[in-house]
Amino acid sequence: MNRNSFWRWALVALLVAWALYELYPPAGRDLIEVFKRSAVRTDDTFSGIVTRAESLRQSNPDNAFGNLVEAIGTNDIRPYFPQFATSAELRPTAAILNRLQRQAAGQIKLGLDLQGGTSFLMEMDTNRLANAEELQSALPQAVEVLRRRVDVLGVSEPVIQPAGENRILVQLPGLSQSEKEEALRNIQKAAFLEFRLVHPQSERLLAEGALVPGYEVLQLKHRSQEGGERLESILVKRRPERGLTGQYVTSAFVTRGNLGEPKISFTFDSRGASIFAEITRENVGNRLAIILDGELYSAPVIRTEILGGSGEISGSFDAREAQELAQILLNPLRAPLVLVESREVDPSLGRDSIASGIKAVVIGLVAVSVFMLVYYLLAGLIANAALALNVVILLGVMCAIDTTLTLPGIAGIVLTIGMAVDANVLIFERVREELAAGKSMRGAVTAGYEKAFSTIFDSNVTTLISSIILWKMGVGPVKGFGVTLTIGVAVSMFTALFITRLFFEFLLARNLLKSLPMLHLVRASKLDFMKVAVPAFIASWILIIAGNSYGIFVRGKDALSVDFVGGDSFTLAFDQSARQRGEIEVDKIRATVDALGRGASQVQFQRDITSANESLRITVRAGGGEAAAGAARTETSELVRSALTQTFPTAQFELLSVDKVGPTVGKQIAKTAVVAALLSLFGILVYVAFRYEFSFAIGAVIAILHDLLMTSGWYFLAGREFNATTVAAFLTIIGFSINDTIVIFDRVREDLKLGVRGTFREVMNTALNQTLSRTIITSGTVFLATLALYLFGGGVINDFAFAFLVGILTGTYSSIYIACFIVLRWHKGQRPAIGGSPAPGPGPVPVQA
Repeated sequence: MNRNSFWRWALVALLVAWALYELYPPAGRDLIEVFKRSAVRTDDTFSGIVTRAESLRQSNPDNAFGNLVEAIGTNDIRPYFPQFATSAELRPTAAILNRLQRQAAGQIKLGLDLQGGTSFLMEMDTNRLANAEELQSALPQAVEVLRRRVDVLGVSEPVIQPAGENRILVQLPGLSQSEKEEALRNIQKAAFLEFRLVHPQSERLLAEGALVPGYEVLQLKHRSQEGGERLESILVKRRPERGLTGQYVTSAFVTRGNLGEPKISFTFDSRGASIFAEITRENVGNRLAIILDGELYSAPVIRTEILGGSGEISGSFDAREAQELAQILLNPLRAPLVLVESREVDPSLGRDSIASGIKAVVIGLVAVSVFMLVYYLLAGLIANAALALNVVILLGVMCAIDTTLTLPGIAGIVLTIGMAVDANVLIFERVREELAAGKSMRGAVTAGYEKAFSTIFDSNVTTLISSIILWKMGVGPVKGFGVTLTIGVAVSMFTALFITRLFFEFLLARNLLKSLPMLHLVRASKLDFMKVAVPAFIASWILIIAGNSYGIFVRGKDALSVDFVGGDSFTLAFDQSARQRGEIEVDKIRATVDALGRGASQVQFQRDITSANESLRITVRAGGGEAAAGAARTETSELVRSALTQTFPTAQFELLSVDKVGPTVGKQIAKTAVVAALLSLFGILVYVAFRYEFSFAIGAVIAILHDLLMTSGWYFLAGREFNATTVAAFLTIIGFSINDTIVIFDRVREDLKLGVRGTFREVMNTALNQTLSRTIITSGTVFLATLALYLFGGGVINDFAFAFLVGILTGTYSSIYIACFIVLRWHKGQRPAIGGSPAPGPGPVPVQA
């Protein structure tokens, strides 16, 4: 092994070792077991704590943290855990348990749809709102504010939706106790920032005990360098001066004072800066109180007029609290939120759907691996090894950056695997071509990688453009898909171009690779694809218009699930023993409710954190008109309860509450998804125009739009409802469609640059025939993996699989009859100036690649 190869193998080994380190442990461990194993110098008291915690687990198995807290009671556990520094902690027991809980947590974080999490029901304090119109706008505004705050916490794809007239349901996936407390603080904080003037005679009036109309007494906390504190009473106005509040703040960030203490610097918009300048100009020498949520943080003396439109808040908070306040200031609520109840919730997909989904993924991966092994033999074995390393490195990177894995994330992984397989197929088919041209094994492998590089690079870069924009601009499931796909594309390029080549070079260096046998089912063809391009193009758009017209004008809102339009939510109690006996499961309940004709339902078990009793929450699309909404809701709730009682007589369902809920895919998510998708298309347009030619860019973008519209048309015609998983499917289709198109365009460009003889139509047909084998194999393997999801996935996974199956077929079709046809018509059959002049002599015989 030469020195260069050694260091490359060392790089791969280190990368895989690092990924495995980040992955371990992949699943969570029992907190009580971690508590026992991490302790040192245990005694009878410690043994009693463990025994008590294990006893409590029998009655409340899903609250290990709470069980330990109750078992510990007033005992001091610090001597058992000297490895944790707790001298500065106000609650050392909670601090130790929080750290143990983080150690016990699995590295692969799962979302609400796959793991479940914590549900907070928040109620808005409407007393702060002036009128009904302000109340009507305050709740939707609060939903979007909470979504931005939760995103800052790093919580991926939460469920945040209006519930009733003044409540908001917030569901967050798998949080530790400390994370729950931090999330609740961020959610409840109104961040109502006010700037009020201090009475010029504050100190004297307070000393005299005088009451001044329009003023109130607030306490300002001062912290000394030695850590001591003192309180100062200050007389401040009850109302903000000239209406100067946090609504004018455009930025807020943490800075440090002269002594290193954290401060929050903020900046006003132009209107706020103007008001701030007027106040400071007219009140030089007076104090200006800065108040956040009714608490006085600072009251500096105005030394001079401040024209810059900026200021700072100083107070007795640490760096973490300062960072929280800065983030909250950027997303203020119009009224405070109060916690009504907190519950643990089951996975929204249902445990049965998750089990069947995992089974389907395994079947799909095995099917693809077996095909690659059978078709490409030794090369297929190398591709499978690289594919396994691809998944390990991908998951390792996701764990390292604390990415939460959800169904849209799995969709990104499916597309990543498809692109990794595609890259290997491109390389192997190129190697086959070089061998057929009479090159040596080493020369064929080298040429195969070199010629496939530009195709793989362009197809992956166009996908990266889309995924990065979705990552940076998207919200919720859109962002989750973008993160996973971005990481996956980068890793798949590394494994396909770097790792597989290392394997080939290793075999060649030891003279172990004499030949590279492969099956060759798709032989050289001379199909005239462009012969039927015109009728195919026309037929496509007729189908698109028909399918989408049916969905928009006939089905209307019935084509949208409760994810998009909201609906009615019912909470039911039931006999707990029926759940323990396995008589009632999410998938069975969902099938029963869906049969009522109210569209696809959302079903979720919830557990009260204190009593551990479970309840059932079912959400269906609202029935009846707006005028009769209440009566329709009551009628639907009774219909649901009756159906469940008839199907599950031993469960003894009892209706507890009925609520109207808003959509989980709110306007903000939908808007950012559309904007991000349009920017992705623009980015693809610019890149393809730069790398190829403007007509190629137009063809590629129109082909993507065609695929999305064709899939939506068939989705409407199939009677399915658009839900959150459909969004993931459509985003996946964008990535698949552009990848397929770029592969064909790259061969067209190559043939033009080589000066292949013939008209542009003949060159186009030649390129299509040359890439036919790759198109069939790649689309076939991705189709095979997705078909497994469709057949065995069940539930909402079936919706995703159906949409993507249609997308695979239409994406393969559009690369030929939409993208290529548009480029051909753009140039009116003339060869574009992308390559040299055609070579003399007879036209080439199509070769597979």
